[in-house]
Amino acid sequence: MSLRPPAKTPKALLQDNKSLHALFSAAQRLSKLQALVEAQLEPAAREHCKVASWHKGCLLLLTSNGHWATRLHYQQRRLQRLLQVLPEFTGLQKIQVKVRPPNTQVAYQGSKVTLSESAAESLNCAAEGIEDSKLRAALERLARNAKHD
Repeated sequence: MSLRPPAKTPKALLQDNKSLHALFSAAQRLSKLQALVEAQLEPAAREHCKVASWHKGCLLLLTSNGHWATRLHYQQRRLQRLLQVLPEFTGLQKIQVKVRPPNTQVAYQGSKVTLSESAAESLNCAAEGIEDSKLRAALERLARNAKHD
């Protein structure tokens, strides 16, 4: 039985690891900026707009599709004026909007082809006349996938 050292508290982890602390601080900063931007957006746009970065007077927003990018583009000047008033966005010179679809993976739904009895019989007949053992085995495997009623 192995003994594990006691788990560190989050505070201790952040104090010991400077890069982790910097990453955590950046995430907190982006979260705060996100809340400020969302407060200025129309409710429908909030879920489609994410703050990606705020650097050297440029605010980069990511949208889920072209529709929301266009809508944000039309509201860009109004949004910029509203954000420039906030101390967190002092020096805001431009807002850049980019489309980045959400990361959703679609599971492959391969179609299962079923063979009729006559197709299976044809494959078996073809396999009998083949000398190549690998090809013959492949045809026989295909024939076994036939639909049996």
